[in-house]
Amino acid sequence: MRAIQITEFGGPEVLTEVELPDPVAGPGELLVEVDRAGLNYADTHQAENSYLARMSLPMVPGGEVVGRTPEGRRVVALANSGGYAQKAVVPEATAFDVPDGVDDLTALSMVIQGATAWVLLRRNTHLEPGESVVVHAAAGGVGTIAVQLAKKWGAGRVIATASSAAKRELALDLGADVAVDSTSADMTAALREANDGRPVDVVLDMTGGAVTDQSVAALAPFGRLAFYGMASREQPSPVDLGALMRHSTAVSGMWLPHAFKLPGRVVHRAMAELFELVVAGELRAVAGGEYGLSEVRRAHEELRSRRTTGKLVLDPSR
Repeated sequence: MRAIQITEFGGPEVLTEVELPDPVAGPGELLVEVDRAGLNYADTHQAENSYLARMSLPMVPGGEVVGRTPEGRRVVALANSGGYAQKAVVPEATAFDVPDGVDDLTALSMVIQGATAWVLLRRNTHLEPGESVVVHAAAGGVGTIAVQLAKKWGAGRVIATASSAAKRELALDLGADVAVDSTSADMTAALREANDGRPVDVVLDMTGGAVTDQSVAALAPFGRLAFYGMASREQPSPVDLGALMRHSTAVSGMWLPHAFKLPGRVVHRAMAELFELVVAGELRAVAGGEYGLSEVRRAHEELRSRRTTGKLVLDPSR
């Protein structure tokens, strides 16, 4: 089968197209004929071995696929790796049946980005109706869904940040009440101004560095910031516990694999609700571009430069 393999860690240049034997499913696993694989910012960290889970070589990257099992079951699934290929093996516990009428792009948009947005809003920040919500990187995969969910679930004001006028226009089209330039020198002031001069209640942040520090400073008493990525590759300042107490604010982190360990099948509940909203026409995925295996280096370059919007997918047939 055709696949992308990494034999040394680094940037997009380490992604190499090769021929590999078909993988074989073991107990508790499914073999999937891959129709599309998801391209995620986390994949760029996998390639350079800077992800939360350390990787070993050689490796076929890619953590999400949609396709069919040998029995004809259409599933979207998460995997530790192996998605950038014509066939992949996935844990049965992280595979979800795709409802009729849900296309490949939308299914892939829900399984990581949608579930991440759901967990951030429902479990990390416990969004209450009427609260203000800041969504950083609002034109990205998680951001485009988080904007829609926050609005649907009663946020009083959804504040989107994005780096270009086109991305900010997209966020407004998805339901954001106001869009802020993410390159603003003083994000604290920009967020408060966007909230009619008031501090904000909830921030969803995957940027890191000064943006995180200034977003924490923008929080209202009992405000919550949920941190789920570091696209800037810059560490924010260490959390000052005394400052959190003085301002009655909270900072939490979220990595989706941990949500699978929660009682009550939380991710399965999230996926069921997300698919219901999609089928009802109340939630939509934003297409960000489709790439063939031969174009995967370009896809990673565009992800790393943060030029993309919405959901990016890989077509292993070309």
